Amino acid sequence: MTPAAPDAGRGPLARLRVLDLTQFLAGPYATQILGDLGAEVIKVESPEGDMTRRLPPHFVGRESAYYLASNRNKLSLVADLKHPEGQQIVRELALACDVVVENFRPGVLSRLGLDYDSLAAEKPSLVWCSISGFGQDGPYRDRPAYDMIVQAMSGGMSLTGETDGPPVRSGLPVGDLAAGMYGVIGILAAVEESRSTGKGRFVDVAMLDCQVAMLSYQAAYHLASGQVPGRQGRGHDSIPTYRAFTCGDGADVVITANTEKMWRQLCDVLALPDLPQDARFLTNEARYRNRQELWPILEQAFQGRAAADWLDRLLAAEIPAAIVNTLEQSLSDPQVLHRGMVATLDGPNGERLRVAGNPIKLRGAEEPPAGYPPALGQHSEQVLVDALGWDRDRVADLARRGIIRGPAA
Repeated sequence: MTPAAPDAGRGPLARLRVLDLTQFLAGPYATQILGDLGAEVIKVESPEGDMTRRLPPHFVGRESAYYLASNRNKLSLVADLKHPEGQQIVRELALACDVVVENFRPGVLSRLGLDYDSLAAEKPSLVWCSISGFGQDGPYRDRPAYDMIVQAMSGGMSLTGETDGPPVRSGLPVGDLAAGMYGVIGILAAVEESRSTGKGRFVDVAMLDCQVAMLSYQAAYHLASGQVPGRQGRGHDSIPTYRAFTCGDGADVVITANTEKMWRQLCDVLALPDLPQDARFLTNEARYRNRQELWPILEQAFQGRAAADWLDRLLAAEIPAAIVNTLEQSLSDPQVLHRGMVATLDGPNGERLRVAGNPIKLRGAEEPPAGYPPALGQHSEQVLVDALGWDRDRVADLARRGIIRGPAA
């Protein structure tokens, strides 16, 4: 692997240099994970920059909170890929890196002379990860795709929403985030192989593939039975006491009473001591068959107290339970704060933003402070000097001619 620059982030991937040719969410989320783990990530942008820099409604200074949420721990270089010299810069940077990550539509970079095959011929160890909507082949290869498109096409959106309501997009952008995470898994597997054999890989990650993989047991249920599941609503397709209930104060509590012991304890907590002996509810199978009769009984009981009161009683009885938090409640929760899952980003000009933190905790390693996401072109000169060894006069000439740009431009 190529040694990282001296000031690259610390961590297990500190010897990894990554060229980030991505924008929007799936790709930047993947490269942010690599940056969080210590990789040196060089984000290459057009003169207009990643479009999420301008995405409303919330901004810190001139940058959108959307952009800031997925681009920490990176360097930014602006190169004009419409110009042959800009294309050559990116080509040389790719050869100076261990990993290239891009999320262009299939074929776009090849038309610019930036393709895995020609680069791998010069650097066989190169790992290239392409994240796209539908992958590098197949009948939908050239279709555009965004998060909600693949949520819809995968069938996942058909499972989301109230049982008698319309399909609903997941409140989390799972199409983008899953593709980013699967991309990182593929990259790290290919890097490990490259370190062993000297031969890299082309990692082809399709957002739709990732969403189909995440159908998990729901896909298996359908393929085994032929039945088409509908909206899952507030519960679970197999366990009738794995469900949300509205309490007396209007807040919702979720319970996951998965075992017979938990079922009996739940009835005790709800002051329904005769329910476990009811023939309709003797076993989980019976409760499942009669769930439409069971749920109103449980819902009426939960109306008797506030959610926080129920939570204390349920946890004391060792029944897994939680209140359905708002984001305000979640991001101030003592467990979330204790685990460092709200990180503070401090910018060079006094900017400050709190964001969701890095969930990968490495025992015995101190997590370095998160690097503030870069301004557009902030590191153009630094990257070309440090990564490619170019002299500053050459870099200045490129800047004068608009091939590269720094933050002032």
